[in-house]
Amino acid sequence: MLPSIAPALQAAARAALHRGPGPCGCDAVTLADRPDGTVVRHGHTVAKVHAPGTDPAELRLRLAVAAHPALAGVLLPPLHDAAKPLEDRLVTFWPHGTPVDPDHPEHAPWEAAATLLARLHTTPMDRLPRALPPMRGPLKAARALARLHASAPDHPAARPVRHAWDTLPPWARAEEPYAHARALCHGDLHLGQLVRRPAGSGDWHLIDIDDLGIGDPAWDLARPAAWFACGLLPAEDWARFLTAYRRAGGARELAAPDPWPALDVPARALTVQTAALAVTKATAAGRPLDEAEVAVVDACDRMVRVPPDLGRDAAK
Repeated sequence: MLPSIAPALQAAARAALHRGPGPCGCDAVTLADRPDGTVVRHGHTVAKVHAPGTDPAELRLRLAVAAHPALAGVLLPPLHDAAKPLEDRLVTFWPHGTPVDPDHPEHAPWEAAATLLARLHTTPMDRLPRALPPMRGPLKAARALARLHASAPDHPAARPVRHAWDTLPPWARAEEPYAHARALCHGDLHLGQLVRRPAGSGDWHLIDIDDLGIGDPAWDLARPAAWFACGLLPAEDWARFLTAYRRAGGARELAAPDPWPALDVPARALTVQTAALAVTKATAAGRPLDEAEVAVVDACDRMVRVPPDLGRDAAK
């Protein structure tokens, strides 16, 4: 196993917050430590080291979007307008915010998440930096399938997951340019991507710009849609989320009385991605799938028997 970059990142976070080398008394916490991204907090500064191979030019553009006045109150703005190098990786610095409490799902800010997405999706493109990269949602899904193939190809659950993947159109598998790309999208929306700022009592903001870019707004609603379809998100929470998105004036096709023609393929792709990661992680841990993981694998099995609605592709 490779050594953790967290100690070096803590030192970088401390240097970003303090000018001198003396004692500071700030608390230092490692928030996440994974090969694809380590996050630490030093006092009220958060430092994130991005995945190996992160494109510096694309990250710079994403930072510019997060700092843009047009996105004030939507995306958490960075503390610096450029990433800094650290051991052949790139580091960005952010103000600390309070995340969603995973122990109290009844307090999940579904309305806030939907409202922020609606504002993100309706940001005028002419106010944003040019040449923004594509939203990376389909690429993340494809990478999840590649991990499944590499680490758990013979797991009994791998077959329905792969078969469900094969039913999706090429653009949803990152094999062709993304269809319906026309708006600024987050690319990896889940409740872990929201924080309150100022910490503790402020407004909710979206965080994590690694997958931000031009894409289909349906992809940002696809994960809660998939959870709802798999029975993992109560109908009332899904209704709260969708109603708030409509009230905030989100994308027209998603605010329609029936948004599923737009949501169907992205929700299926997120279901497959979730199932692939679940099987991969369970295999690595040497444990059986838990109840939620079985639910998403079962959903993949059902998806094979009911082909996706490709009506929007046919209308291109």
